[in-house]
Amino acid sequence: MKRYKVVVIGAGAAGLMCAITAAQHGQSVLVLDKSAKAAEKIRISGGGKCNFTNLDVTANNYISQNKHFCKSALAGFNPWDFIDWVAQAGIEYHEREHGQMFCNHSAQDIIQMLLDKCDSYGVNIELGVNVENISKDDDFFLQTSIGDIQTKALVIATGALSIPKIGATNFGFNVGKQFGLNVVKTRPGLVPFTFTGKDKDDLKALAGIALPVLVSLHEKKDAPHFKEAMLFTHRGLSGPAILQISSYWLPGDSLSINLIPDWHVEDVVAQYKIEHPQALLSTLLSSYLPKRLVNLLGKHIDMQKKIKSLSDKDIKYFKDFLQSWVIKPSSTEGYRTAEVTVGGIDTADLDSKTMQAKHTEGLYFIGEVVDVTGHLGGFNFQWAWSSGFAAGIDIGKL
Repeated sequence: MKRYKVVVIGAGAAGLMCAITAAQHGQSVLVLDKSAKAAEKIRISGGGKCNFTNLDVTANNYISQNKHFCKSALAGFNPWDFIDWVAQAGIEYHEREHGQMFCNHSAQDIIQMLLDKCDSYGVNIELGVNVENISKDDDFFLQTSIGDIQTKALVIATGALSIPKIGATNFGFNVGKQFGLNVVKTRPGLVPFTFTGKDKDDLKALAGIALPVLVSLHEKKDAPHFKEAMLFTHRGLSGPAILQISSYWLPGDSLSINLIPDWHVEDVVAQYKIEHPQALLSTLLSSYLPKRLVNLLGKHIDMQKKIKSLSDKDIKYFKDFLQSWVIKPSSTEGYRTAEVTVGGIDTADLDSKTMQAKHTEGLYFIGEVVDVTGHLGGFNFQWAWSSGFAAGIDIGKL
C-alpha cells in the first residue's frame, strides 16, 4: 500500500494549488485525476488565454448560501498573490475591461507554471486514475486503479458538473454525501439561454447580432443587474451579460433587458425633431440598434410614425419598452456548455479558514465542488487559487 501525507483528487486549478502549497510546507503529496491530462478546464478557459483572476475581487462577486464564507480564503491568497506567481514565472499578461486578467499567449503557460511548481516541490501526479472506493479509520484508505493508497489528509478538488466532455462528474458531491455533508441543490451557471416556439424563431433571425445591454431578472428586483454585451444565437441568447444573469436565473423567471442603456431617449428624440422631423421612428432607432432587431421590435412598436408627430405618450411607451424588454427563456443550454456549477458542498459543513469538513478530520473540499460560485471574469479561478491555498496551508501544519 502506498502512503502519502496528502492525497488530492483532482488535478485542476484548485487541486494543483493545494498540492503545491502543502508540498511547500514539507508534506508528501499525491494528486490523482481520472483524465489523461491535467488542468483541462484551465486549457480551454478564456478562449485559450485563461482569464486567471480579476483585480476587483470581493465577496459580492460570488453566489453562495453563505455570502460571507469566501471572505477568509480570498483574503488569505488574493489576486495580487497569484499575479506575483505569474510574473515570477515570466508569463506575459494583460488587463482587459472590468479588471479581467489574461495571458498574452496561452492558457498552457498557467498550466505549465503550476506543473513546474509541483515538480519543484516533489508533488507526484498520477493521471488516468479511477478512485473506486474511499473509507476512513484514523486515516483515509483509497482503492484505485493503480492500487491501494493510505493518507492522513484527503482533498476533494474534482470540480462539479459543468462541461462533462472534459470529465465533469458528481464524484465530489458523492464523497461529501458519504461523509455526511449536505449538498446544496445544483444548477448550470454562466450558461446561454434557449427558447422555444415563436420566441426561438424571432431570436434565430437575429443570430450573430451583439450589442451592449443592461440585463436583470424581471420578477426579482433584488437580483443584480449586469451591463455588458449580449449576443443573439441560433438557439437564443448568450454573451457576457446573459451568462452573468444565468447564474441567478431559475425556471420560470423572465429577463428584463435594457436595449439602450447608454442613451437618453428624450434628448435623442428632441434632436431628431429639429434635424430630421420627417424621419420615421424606424430610421431613428436604426441609427442606434441593428436593423434586424428594429424590425423585430416593430411587432410591438409603431415604427411608421414620423418623429415630428411623436407625443410624450408615444415617447414614453417606446422608451419603456426598449429599456425593459421582457422575455422568458424556456431553459438554458445546461451543463454541456455551462462554465460553472451553482450550488455544491454546503459551506455550513466546512471551516471557512481551512476548507476542512467540520465533522470529518482531514477531509477538505475546494474549488468548484463547494457552494461558492463566481461571476464571469476570473472570479472562479481566484476562488480555486484561494480555497486551494487555504486548505494547503492548513494541511501543511499536520
